[in-house]
Amino acid sequence: MSVVLMSDRRVAAIPVRECGEPLVDVRAHGALRVDPRKHDAAGAFAHVRQGVLHRLLHAQSLLPDGLRLLFVEGYRPPALQRRYFEEYTGVLGRDNPGWTHTRVREAASRFVSPPEIAPHSAGAAVDLTLVDADGRELDLGTRMNADPEESDGACYTSATNITPEAGANRNTLATVLSEAGLVNYATEWWHWSWGDRYWAFRTNNPTALYGPTEPGREAGPMTGGH
Repeated sequence: MSVVLMSDRRVAAIPVRECGEPLVDVRAHGALRVDPRKHDAAGAFAHVRQGVLHRLLHAQSLLPDGLRLLFVEGYRPPALQRRYFEEYTGVLGRDNPGWTHTRVREAASRFVSPPEIAPHSAGAAVDLTLVDADGRELDLGTRMNADPEESDGACYTSATNITPEAGANRNTLATVLSEAGLVNYATEWWHWSWGDRYWAFRTNNPTALYGPTEPGREAGPMTGGH
């Protein structure tokens, strides 16, 4: 399976023309179901850029009756993204002592984006899944955030080692999010983004709209929530 990874130089080469759009709290809107598993004290996990929220709401409106999006994680502070990346590269380097630094970095980027590129740290990405009318998660083949080693590659969006039901559910999720303009990172069925460098690369846009940000800097302060 040929996948352009976050670590690809072509992605990093895309310039960011920061639009200054604010981070907003999806909980304040109330239309999206928000899962608490990634909750942090500042509530950062529940924030995305305004344009991303608008598109998620549109995607949800396209779902079949009885289904809803389950929002799990949006914005991730750059320091946290850096820690995740360093921890995962450390594990891969330890388990594969013959690998070069470049190979470790590329392998890590299948699952955790390099900090300088990370769509989550730009407020551009969201990890999400589907739930039924009672709030039960649908089967999408793996748990969310299952890495390639743990899942034997089943975390890849187009993986064939999942059940037909899981494949159909992935297709439903992909159909509505794609229709709303978001792009998927093909190594993670749950990861979708809009406005970041990876989105720009996938959609042939010359610039990205959102770059990595800290609350109160170029994206403006977080609004809503706590």
